[in-house]
Amino acid sequence: MAKLSQKKGSAARTGNRKRSRATLHESLKQASRRAHQRANRRIPPQGSRKSIQAAIRSAGASVTRYEGLDQDSGWPKRLCRFVAGAVLLPFAWVTMWTFFSRLNHATVHQDFWKSSEFWYFTIGCILLTSWLLSGLFRNFFLYLYVLGHELTHALFVLLHRGKISKIHVSTAGGYITTNKTNLLIALSPYFVPFYTIWVVLAHLGLRHFGVISQVWDPVFYGFIGATWMFHMIWTIWMLPKDQPDLSENGTFLSLVVILLGNLVVLSALMCAADPNPARSALAFSREWASNAVIFGDAAWRSLNIWIFR
Repeated sequence: MAKLSQKKGSAARTGNRKRSRATLHESLKQASRRAHQRANRRIPPQGSRKSIQAAIRSAGASVTRYEGLDQDSGWPKRLCRFVAGAVLLPFAWVTMWTFFSRLNHATVHQDFWKSSEFWYFTIGCILLTSWLLSGLFRNFFLYLYVLGHELTHALFVLLHRGKISKIHVSTAGGYITTNKTNLLIALSPYFVPFYTIWVVLAHLGLRHFGVISQVWDPVFYGFIGATWMFHMIWTIWMLPKDQPDLSENGTFLSLVVILLGNLVVLSALMCAADPNPARSALAFSREWASNAVIFGDAAWRSLNIWIFR
């Protein structure tokens, strides 16, 4: 009887394991816990070599850590970072103001929402969002995210004339080992849509060499929308998490840089979608300068009222 009960209990547990398939939320939560444990392991110092590690936490959030760096920056540096964030914040506000103003102008006065570019871009965004929410091939998307994240780090390291000695990518996390790091290198994956850039470059290259005709343009706008939404979904999911990338460079400054960077990229995509991109970019620049003057004047008047009231 005892053996029979044990077999029944074992069979019941086996059946329960088969029936209780882990949901997407549970899988991501487990990945988050494992990545958090790995990211918090103590690493021995390695001289001047720096390692940027991105571990998956809650649907792809990235944990970045730097080996051989002083983690306690002290209040003077924290104060400088806060001031830098405060200085950049008006630029982010003016860019956001100008973007929505130009988008409203294009939509209302130029019927931009009726264009094939707008609708293919929107369809790409919707399809990618639906696919991610469905959970299909989530490990594949997870790997693509980590790969793009680390390659973006690596790209900015090379742009800053740094050297990369190792790149590791997996669904459990990734890292690059480099001899240089700074604010842009650490935060670049949060505002640079890696795959969107490659789609745009491929489109321009194929059009330039006459491989494809203008008929294929809407298809590329769909891919641009899908890749851009891929970038935005992961970025928005990551930011509320405990991100050493942000805290290492000052959370306030990091968030302002990420906001400004994404606004610049989105504004560039909107100008590129115009039938005359150069004219659209020039109009955007002029309106941005005009809005900056208006904002500066209003801020100066408010400051005077506050000081001399």
